[in-house]
Amino acid sequence: MKVIALLGMPGSGKTEVIEYLMQKHQWKKVYFGEVTFDEMKLRGLEPIQANERLVREDLRALHGQDYYARKVIEKLEMLSGEDVVLVESLYSWEEFLVLKDRFGESMTTIAVHSSPKTRYARLLHRPDRPLTLEEARSRDYAQIVNLSQGGPIAMADFVVINERGRDELQTKVDEVIRGIV
Repeated sequence: MKVIALLGMPGSGKTEVIEYLMQKHQWKKVYFGEVTFDEMKLRGLEPIQANERLVREDLRALHGQDYYARKVIEKLEMLSGEDVVLVESLYSWEEFLVLKDRFGESMTTIAVHSSPKTRYARLLHRPDRPLTLEEARSRDYAQIVNLSQGGPIAMADFVVINERGRDELQTKVDEVIRGIV
């Protein structure tokens, strides 16, 4: 199985790329955020930004910085018969190391990058879980500082800049995917 992990800051376009690739290639995905949302349901918490951060940071404090990666590996192993599986929203350096250790050369990372100005505008207007400018900036800082999210982005195998439109993004992603599969 080939694992393609999409990473980037909130609002960069990871979900847009994942949805495009799933539709175009009928690939399955595993979403890191499912771990958070599952736990929020167990705790009876409303799906808002503050609760997401609380649960993300709490789970990592309780179970280790690699907790999400271990849970995602369990989900990936259930899909071992698939040729390609997408992973959405790999965050921390520890998660990156655990996944690289488990999948080695079978894992490719693609960072989707957009400027903070572009991302914050997208996050403000997204239909589900929109973020204010201050919430978006605060989330960025928390993910960079608390999760060491910059490391996996810096070590990405490929970087796709997403500043223009959907068509350009899809063209760039198609070029990268042709080199992977």
